[in-house]
Amino acid sequence: MKVSRHKTAISRNNFSRPVQVALASNLIPKSSSFFDYGCGKGDDIRALKSIGHEASGWDPTHNSKERLKKADIVNLGYVVNVIEDQEERIDVIRKAYDLANKALIVSSRLIFEIRNNVGRPFKDGFITQKKTFQKYYTQDELKSFIDTALDVNSVPGAPGVFFIFKDEALKIKFETARFRRRPDFKFRLNADEIFEQNKTILKPIVDFLLARGRLPQEFEIPDAEDLTKCFGNIRRAFNIIRHVVNEDDWIKVETQRSEDLLIYLGLSKFTGRPKKTDLAQDIQLDVKAFFGSYAAACQKADELLFSAGNLELIHQACLKAPCGKRTHDAMYIHESALVNLSPILRIYEGCARSYIGNVEGANIIKLHRLKPKVSYLSYPDFDRKAHPGLRGALVVPLKSFDVKFYDYSKSDNPPILHRKEEFVPSTYPHKVKFEKLTKQEERWGLYENPKIIGTRERWNEVLQTKGVQLRGHKLARIQ
Repeated sequence: MKVSRHKTAISRNNFSRPVQVALASNLIPKSSSFFDYGCGKGDDIRALKSIGHEASGWDPTHNSKERLKKADIVNLGYVVNVIEDQEERIDVIRKAYDLANKALIVSSRLIFEIRNNVGRPFKDGFITQKKTFQKYYTQDELKSFIDTALDVNSVPGAPGVFFIFKDEALKIKFETARFRRRPDFKFRLNADEIFEQNKTILKPIVDFLLARGRLPQEFEIPDAEDLTKCFGNIRRAFNIIRHVVNEDDWIKVETQRSEDLLIYLGLSKFTGRPKKTDLAQDIQLDVKAFFGSYAAACQKADELLFSAGNLELIHQACLKAPCGKRTHDAMYIHESALVNLSPILRIYEGCARSYIGNVEGANIIKLHRLKPKVSYLSYPDFDRKAHPGLRGALVVPLKSFDVKFYDYSKSDNPPILHRKEEFVPSTYPHKVKFEKLTKQEERWGLYENPKIIGTRERWNEVLQTKGVQLRGHKLARIQ
């Protein structure tokens, strides 16, 4: 049977999903070259060029005159899923991999994307009404196909999107950035005359301490010569800073940065932990400062990773969490609260992310306490609507990895959220507004029977019964 592969190319007004994921992960800097293997109608190439990237591509139907050429980043976007011949799939992914200098992006449609009437079965996929072929993978099946064909350990970027790194330094940079927290506060500085006189010169050290939690080497900060001229060396300059920095702040930053490093090292078990010599010099210095040796750091990281398999420890950590909405079997948090959780909960969630990648659009994370499972929920109107509806839920069991997706995008009666202030950290900009609404709803007796208000229709019935309506994040009596 002849398959019409040329009909699989579609026109886009924006970046394709795998390119969006790569851009969000800083995997395609403007300094790098990009080649799209199987570029279709070339929309990604034009979009990248429009923002200053060096990009080109080849397609057997739409751009066959362009030659195949090497590039830093090569994209094989939704190609392997439209090739009906299994041997040809392997040949194509190997050719694309050979062209990549630093990394290859491979993407495919997944089984949970299957909708009704996908076509009739053909080989290991389906023939659509357009006479095109579609192969739907599971996340695990796609990773296995990539890893076996290329003899690699691919890294999930998102559901159905994998990064295959040739540049170990780029891989380490990507994975450490995924689990490193940004500084979320400023040091509280005590008054000191010497510090104030040299504040401009000392600022690079203060900024570095916030970012890395340790004292920098001279080559790690700009204008180090000014510091050495003024103070002799960085350590003497640091002694001035110690007089003005609150000790609790210093301990907090140091603890956060060491935890981030442990979480990265623990989760690197899944994608291949690097040798010490493969680590960038700044990370090697982090390891030495926090743990003394790489062996000691890896041992602590392994202990942390294994502890995430103890559901009793997960349960206790959820009870002690600084925020989160707790139910009898889980704790729900807003994505912004993840960095505030204890290391065991962060690595518990990280186990799911190491398998599935970043779930775009998911802003509520459900940490299951009775079963090893993490769910990613999408509430696109979380800030705008008082009680946003659930659009979709991706559930990742940590034992079977049998990922399930539940689509509520077309539902007139989706599950909705209440008490939004419980999901977010204390620093969340709308927390006070959420709290005021909840208190107002409590005064009106809207939570008297929590079991019946979980869906939009039943919630509206309760509002109608009580004679009130919502206007933004405020209740008003129905006139």
